[in-house]
Amino acid sequence: MTQSLFELEQNNAFIGRHIGPSEQEVADMLAVVGADSLDDLIKQTVPASILNDQPLGIGAPRTEQEALGYLKTLADQNKVFKSYIGMGYHDTHVPLVIQRNVLENPGWYTAYTPYQPEIAQGRLEALLNFQQMTQDLTGLPLASASLLDEATAAAEAMALARRVSKNKKANIFFIADDVHPQTIDVVSERAEHYGFDIKVAPAEAVVEHDVFGALFQYPSTTGQIRDLKALIAQVQSGKGIACVAADILSLVLLKAPGELGADVVLGNAQRFGVPMGYGGPHAAFFATRDEHKRSLPGRIIGVSKDTRGRPALRMAMQTREQHIRREKANSNICTAQVLLANMSSFYAVYHGPEGLKRIADRVHRLTDILALGLQSKGVALKHDTWFDTITVETADKDVILARAEAKGANLRSDLAGALGVSLSETTTRGDVAELFDIFLGEGHGLSVDSLDAKAAAGTASIPAGLVRDTAILEHEVFNSYHSETEMLRYIHKLEMKDLALNYGMISLGSCTMKLNATAEMVPVSWPEFARIHPFAPLSQTQGYQKMIGELESWLVKITGYDAICIQPNSGAQGEYAGLLAIKKYHESRGEGHRDICLIPSSAHGTNPASAQMANMKVVVVACDKRGNIDMVDLKAKAEEAGENLSCIMATYPSTHGVYEENIREVCEIVHGFGGQVYMDGANMNAQVGITSPGFIGSDVSHLNLHKTFAIPHGGGGPGMGPIGVKAHLAPFVAGHAVVKTDKESRNNGAVSAAPFGSASILPISWMYIAMLGDEGLKRSTQLAILNANYLMRSLAEDYPILYTGRNDRVAHECIVDIRPLKETSGISEMDVAKRLNDFGFHAPTMSFPVAGTLMIEPTESESKVEIDRFIHAMKQIRAEMRKVESGEWTLEDNPLVHAPHTQDDVMDSEWNRAYSRELAVFPSEDVRRSKFWPTVNRIDDVYGDRNLFCSCLPTEAYGE
Repeated sequence: MTQSLFELEQNNAFIGRHIGPSEQEVADMLAVVGADSLDDLIKQTVPASILNDQPLGIGAPRTEQEALGYLKTLADQNKVFKSYIGMGYHDTHVPLVIQRNVLENPGWYTAYTPYQPEIAQGRLEALLNFQQMTQDLTGLPLASASLLDEATAAAEAMALARRVSKNKKANIFFIADDVHPQTIDVVSERAEHYGFDIKVAPAEAVVEHDVFGALFQYPSTTGQIRDLKALIAQVQSGKGIACVAADILSLVLLKAPGELGADVVLGNAQRFGVPMGYGGPHAAFFATRDEHKRSLPGRIIGVSKDTRGRPALRMAMQTREQHIRREKANSNICTAQVLLANMSSFYAVYHGPEGLKRIADRVHRLTDILALGLQSKGVALKHDTWFDTITVETADKDVILARAEAKGANLRSDLAGALGVSLSETTTRGDVAELFDIFLGEGHGLSVDSLDAKAAAGTASIPAGLVRDTAILEHEVFNSYHSETEMLRYIHKLEMKDLALNYGMISLGSCTMKLNATAEMVPVSWPEFARIHPFAPLSQTQGYQKMIGELESWLVKITGYDAICIQPNSGAQGEYAGLLAIKKYHESRGEGHRDICLIPSSAHGTNPASAQMANMKVVVVACDKRGNIDMVDLKAKAEEAGENLSCIMATYPSTHGVYEENIREVCEIVHGFGGQVYMDGANMNAQVGITSPGFIGSDVSHLNLHKTFAIPHGGGGPGMGPIGVKAHLAPFVAGHAVVKTDKESRNNGAVSAAPFGSASILPISWMYIAMLGDEGLKRSTQLAILNANYLMRSLAEDYPILYTGRNDRVAHECIVDIRPLKETSGISEMDVAKRLNDFGFHAPTMSFPVAGTLMIEPTESESKVEIDRFIHAMKQIRAEMRKVESGEWTLEDNPLVHAPHTQDDVMDSEWNRAYSRELAVFPSEDVRRSKFWPTVNRIDDVYGDRNLFCSCLPTEAYGE
C-alpha cells in the first residue's frame, strides 16, 4: 500500500528504537503469556480501580532531529558568561580524551553500581584512584568513593560528628559564617530535622560554645586562607569533631587539612574536569580518620582477594547498606556520583601531580596579578591572603556589575559592599586584563606582564606556614598516563573489565536499566548547558528555565500531582525532601507531633533510612504471604499511631513486583487517621500512561529520573530524584538561600547545594519524554509489563516465582525464589548470580527485597532475542543445579560454585574439575560467539571486610 506523507515522516520512529520487541515479537510473547493484546494484558494485570485510560496530554512523539532542534533553540537562550562567581563552582577544561571516552561513552555511563565486583573491576579501580586522590590531598587516611555535592557532604559530616563525638551532652553544631551560603543552608535544614542546634558565627567564636562538631571553610567563601589548627584543636579539646570543607585545587598548594588536625575533610571535585552544568552532577569527596570507618557515609572501595589469591576490588563493608540496616543506616548511600568521580580521578591521572601543580600555580599567579593590580590603584581587598578568590570592597557595585555584564562576565554579587572574583583553570591573561577594565574602567595603564614580574618575586598571599610541603599523588597510576595515547588506552583497559548495557542486558529488579538513547545524551555536552554556573542570574538561564518548566509540566501530567520540585539530586534525596514537605505541612497545621512513619516490610530499602533522616519513628507494617500489605496490620498500626501518624511510605507496584489490589484503601486508611501518603517512585516504570500516584490517591512521590526517565546510572550515579506533590504540599518543598525563584517555597531550606539539582542531565529526561510522547510513554509501560510476564512465565517451569498478583501476573519485575532449590542442591542465589557472569550477564538484584531470591526486571528496551538469551542461560543454570541435586557433581566441585571463570582458569596447566574447561567458559554457543571475560575470580567478601584496605596498590598487583 502507498504510505501517506505523514507515515513517511515517521514522527513516532523513536518509539521503535527505544522499545526492544518488534510487532511480531510482541505477538509471540502475548501468545506465551495468554493475552489477546497489550490492552488485554494490562486489564488482566492492573486493578481496574486504578486504571486511567485518559491521554497524558504531552502530545505526539517527536523525531530525534525535531526534539534536538527544539532543545537547541532553548539552549541558545542561555547566556554563557565567563564565570568568576566561585562559591565552590568553577569553569574547567574537561580533557577531551575523558569527555569522549568516559562522559560520552556508554561503556562508562550505562554501567550499574558495582554490586557484582567480578565484572566491575574497571570502574572500581577508577574509584579507588578517586579515594587515593582524596586521601593525598586531604591528608586523611580513609576516603569514600563520592557523595552528592559539597553541601550534602557537609550535612553528612555533621551526622558523623554526632555519631562519633564523645561530647554526648552537647547539641550544637557550629558553622563558621564564612562557609559557602548554600552549605549553611543545607546543613541547617538537615540539623533542624535531626534536632540539632546550629550556631553560625565567625570562626573564632567556636571557642565560646560547647559543640559536638564544627565546620570551617578552607579557603573561606570570600577567599581568605586561615590557619585552622588552633580552632580545630579547640573543638577537639571539648571532644568535638572538627570538619573542614576544602577547595580541591587549592589543596595542591595548601597544607592538607588533615595536617592541621581536621577529623573530616570534604568538598566538591567538580573543578577536576567536570562541567559546572548549572549545578551538577558533580562528585563530592569525603575523608576521615580510620577509627571512623564504620560511620563513614557513602561507599568505600576496598582491596580484597579472589579465589586464586590475587588482589581484587569490591565495595567494602556492604553490610552498612541501607537495604540491610534500614533505619539504622549511616546514610542513604545510594547517593553516589560514580561517573563524575571517575572523571575527576581520570583528570588527576591525566595531569599527574606536576600537571595539577602547574594548573594550581597558574590560577594562583593570575589571582596574585589581579590583586596586585587592583591594590596598586587603591582598591581595597577584604583579605590579604587568597588562592584563587579575592573579595573587592567597593561602593560602586552597580557600576562595576554593569561593566561586567557588558563584557559577558559574572562576578559574585551577594556580598554587602563587596564583589567576589574567583579565577579558574580557564582564566587567561586576557581575562585578567579585562577584569582590570571591569573594576577600574579603561585606561588604567596596568600591564599583566609587569605585574607578573612582581608576583613572581613573591606575594605571601599563601601564608608561609600553610604552603604544602608534602608530596601528593606519588602512586604510579598518577605518573604513567600523561600522553593522550596512554590515557586513551588506560581508560579503554578499565572499560573492558566492566559489563555495561553496551554489552548485554542488566536484569536488575527495581533499577530499570533501560536504553539511554544517544539522542538523549547529546545535549549534556552542549556548552550552553554544560558551562553555566548554578548561581548565574536567572536572566541568563532562560533556556534552562523553559526546559525545566516544560519538564515539570510533563511530570505533573505523568504523575497526577499538582507541582514538581526538581532540586533533589538523587532518589534518596527525593525521599528525604518529600518527607520534609509532609513534616512541614503537619507543623503548619499545628500538628508537629505527628512523627510516626509506617513502612511496609516490602518497601524500597532507602525508605526507612530517609524516615530516620527526617527524624521520624519507623513502624513496620507486615505483608501477607502473597507479598501484599497486610491490611489488618496496617489498620491496627495506623489506629495505634492515631494522632501521631505522619505518613506511610509505600512502593507501587510493590517491591515484590505486584500491583496490590488494596492500594486505594491503603491511602484511605492513612488519610482517615490524618496522615499523608508517600508513594516511592522507584517503580514508576509500571505506572506511566496507565495510572499515576496522584490518581491512585498519594500525596507525594519522588521520581527516579535515572530509572523510569532514562538518565543513565553511570556505574552508581548520577541520579535525579525530583518530587511531585499535591497542591497542599507545594508550599513546603525545598527552596534555596542563594537563588530565589518565584515559587511559594522559595524561602524554605535547601536539600541540595544547587537550586535545580543536577540540572545538566535534565535534558536527558526532557528528550526521553518528548520523543516518546503520549503513545510511546504508555507503550513503554505496557512493554515493560509484557517483557516481565513473558520472562516470568518462561522461567516458572524451572524456578519458583515468589509473588504474583491478580490472574497470576507480575508488574514490571518478578522475584525468583532460590531458597527451595538451595535446600535440594546446596546452590545459593550467589552461585546463580556469579554463573550468569559466565554467560555474559549482569546478575539480577540479589537477596533484595527477600533474602535468598533474585529480582529480575527486563525493561521495555530489551528485545525478545535478548530476553530469550537470558532465559536460556537461567534454564541451563537450573540444569546444572539438577546435576548437583542428582549427585553427578558434588556441591564442592561444579561450575556454579566456582563461577565466574576467567582466562586464567582456562590456561591452568592442570584441570582437575568434574566439568570441562569448555563448559566453564563457553556454556552456550551464544557465549562462544561473543565472550565477556571476568578479569578476577570470585572475590572473598569476608576477607575484604576483615582486612580493610582502601588505597591504591602497585600497578603490577592488579595484573593485566
